[in-house]
Amino acid sequence: MDTRLLKTFAALARTGSFTATATELHLAQSTVTVQIRTLERELGTRLFDRLPSGALPTSAGRRLLTEAEEVLDAEARLRTVAAAGNGDGAVEGPVALGAGESLCASHLPRVIASLRRSHPGIDVHLHPAGSAAAVEGLRTGRLDLVLLLEQDVADADLVARPIAREPLVYVAAPGDPLAGREAGWDELAGQSFFVHEQGCSYSDHLVRTLLTLPGPAPRLTRFGSIEAARACVAAGLGLTLLPRATVERQLAEGYLAEVHGPAIPPVPVQLTRHRRRWTSPAARAVADELTRLLAA
Repeated sequence: MDTRLLKTFAALARTGSFTATATELHLAQSTVTVQIRTLERELGTRLFDRLPSGALPTSAGRRLLTEAEEVLDAEARLRTVAAAGNGDGAVEGPVALGAGESLCASHLPRVIASLRRSHPGIDVHLHPAGSAAAVEGLRTGRLDLVLLLEQDVADADLVARPIAREPLVYVAAPGDPLAGREAGWDELAGQSFFVHEQGCSYSDHLVRTLLTLPGPAPRLTRFGSIEAARACVAAGLGLTLLPRATVERQLAEGYLAEVHGPAIPPVPVQLTRHRRRWTSPAARAVADELTRLLAA
């Protein structure tokens, strides 16, 4: 069986769109259609229902998806072993790494720079993603490794280990009445907060805490971008809670000011992979570098 058909099948099951699959695999849409029909003919079963809303895997398609992914995983191992036997033993290959925006902006540039020096054959593809999207990326095979800012990763299909802890800090504009001051929950409850999108563990924890306080509900605005939250806070529109690494420079330059609010424990950085998927030598090298530099 041509494993290219399985690759197209897995991509279509993930995207639900012939157009998106064609774009992702750099194929013509007609080629995707022909490959899916060919695979259905070879397997003797219909794999997708073609609906106006997109391609939906049939019950047979859902059953066969895990098997197809295991075949593609085995092919990747085979190619890696073959490449290692033909070269000088250098670790090389692509690695898809998913992480939240705060980690992408603060820590990962130096990790990638270090890898380029130590393993120039490794090509790290960085995918900014929230926790839910990152976990889904591991499930579908789109991502090899993920960094999650979570206290726990309770998923039987995933293996996670904490490699660092990320301190959090409340920040405001330098002219805010709370800037540089101690502030309790009673004072914070009356503030406007700009917080990260739903699914961000530390933002969700803050929101849950604020909503349990007596009195009027606080004004909460969710952003998908840390930069947008920082800009609103710097303009004097309210407060935010962010990993210290994402505001270190702004605090030092006086663009933002720290508010000494109630303690919130540092959030663990969990290095996460799929339990049943093969981890390539390149992905292991990236994991080792992430552990070394983030722990430091």
